Amino acid sequence: MTADPRARYPDATILSLDGKVPRIHETAFIAPGCRIIGDVEIGPEASIWYNCVLRGDVNAIRIGARSNIQDGTVIHCDSPDPRHPAGFPTIIGEDVLVGHMAMIHGCTLEDRAFVGLGAIVMNGAHVESDGMLAAGAMLTPGKRIGARQLWGGRPAAFMRDLTEAALADMQLGVDHYVRNGQRHKAALDGAAQG
Repeated sequence: MTADPRARYPDATILSLDGKVPRIHETAFIAPGCRIIGDVEIGPEASIWYNCVLRGDVNAIRIGARSNIQDGTVIHCDSPDPRHPAGFPTIIGEDVLVGHMAMIHGCTLEDRAFVGLGAIVMNGAHVESDGMLAAGAMLTPGKRIGARQLWGGRPAAFMRDLTEAALADMQLGVDHYVRNGQRHKAALDGAAQG
């Protein structure tokens, strides 16, 4: 992790809050227009796409290696309170796909989870490894998607188990976003130098 990434991403807002500076691995891709605030950690080869907001102002946000947070997504967390002394941090594992315009709030997405376009994941919800929340779905507080399950709807409910082919497609998506993020990063670095 770089000590202070603000200089590296002049077209994004990287804001220290209460002494907590976002920690961004040097191999991550951070697109212009992103807002990354406070207690946020972004791992190797992760990609945070155009106009995302990651606001770690009241709790922690963690994003693992090779995970991608696609354009326009909002990630937040929730403060500790008497009923929830730890509050609700947002923990995103490795190789996670988060589709465009998703809302991720105070939840856990384990390694290789998938959250579809425009989906909502609420406080205390949990998507296990290889689990998928369909596009436009809403996973309500405290609900849990099991490993290799597809859930959809508002509120989301179990639909079916995922096939090996679906899991392979998810991994192809992860690989694509790692490559594409590095492509965009190189283009932005070239533009800054030339």
